[in-house]
Amino acid sequence: MKFIGLTLGFNPEPRLSSKEKLDNVVAAAVWAEEAGLDGFGVGEHHTPDTEISSPPVILASIAARTTRLRLFTGVTVLSVLDPVRVAEDYATLDNLSDGRVEIIIGKGNTPLQGKVFGYDAEDQWDRNAEKYDLLHRLITEKSITWSGRYRPPLTDFSPRPDWLQPAPRIWHGSATSTQSTDLAARAGDPLFSANVTGKLEQYRDLVDDYRKRWADHGRDPADALVGAGAAAFHVAPTSQQAHREYEPYFRAFLDRASTFKQQLPFADLDEAIAGGSYYVGSPEQVLDKLHRYQQALGHEVQHVGDVDLTDPVRLRGLEAFATEVLPEARKIPDRLWEGPAGRPPVDDDHDVKEGTPA
Repeated sequence: MKFIGLTLGFNPEPRLSSKEKLDNVVAAAVWAEEAGLDGFGVGEHHTPDTEISSPPVILASIAARTTRLRLFTGVTVLSVLDPVRVAEDYATLDNLSDGRVEIIIGKGNTPLQGKVFGYDAEDQWDRNAEKYDLLHRLITEKSITWSGRYRPPLTDFSPRPDWLQPAPRIWHGSATSTQSTDLAARAGDPLFSANVTGKLEQYRDLVDDYRKRWADHGRDPADALVGAGAAAFHVAPTSQQAHREYEPYFRAFLDRASTFKQQLPFADLDEAIAGGSYYVGSPEQVLDKLHRYQQALGHEVQHVGDVDLTDPVRLRGLEAFATEVLPEARKIPDRLWEGPAGRPPVDDDHDVKEGTPA
């Protein structure tokens, strides 16, 4: 299994300056590479409590300071963006990073984004689907003629620059709706399950739906590629110590849960560890839970929750994961970044073969 760090850029009180927070995000990615993680993702939000509104700029800074990390978006809020600009930004980043870009798209999950960009929240799913169709073509075709409802038409448009990767992936973020699983399965793209605030059963049902729809489109379910998120990873020598150290963070998360569209279904940390993606415990407990979740979801890449170097307690918990759990967890099989899993076959000129989804 592959593992990636992630940050959404939340900046709660007492707030850091924007520069301090953004510098810390880049430093966290450098730490992730040094700790042996395989990738690092940054979210995109347009709300007052976060500092990351421009993922490609931050990922470019990370690319300049790392050599191996895959560079994830988590997610690119495609419903409010122009696919042409998205394709240009990330193709540029792909070249500057020597082909390390991994885009995860989604419609977003905050009502404020529609107000900020002047879009009706009721048509976000339609916008997301149409803009995905255009983004897919911009990435896989050399010249595009296209028309739709939500942006001006294109005629014989040739996107620049070329991507360095011959067949870049577009992952589809999934949290609450089968509309994401349907779009991903129909396109033949990988799915990245949020797997954060809810119970395992909620996300397992969506992943199962994705694989069923994948098969309904005539594809082998074994070829479907899935990633999964986590609410937190915190490892300590004993379960009691891990619980004691993480409890204040869980309580703080409960306090701000009202900012999320879906309320947490857990009353306390014990419930969250038992029923959700809180990997909090001893090395043996966390490794066992990874195996159980992988059996349920069948995922091949796992993000390890928010990486924050400013908090010595959380950092110590992640360092313990990297040294005590990661070497064994890597033995869980995966096909990522070592073969063609999740990517279409390509011709010698790097064009995607006709009829093959990215």
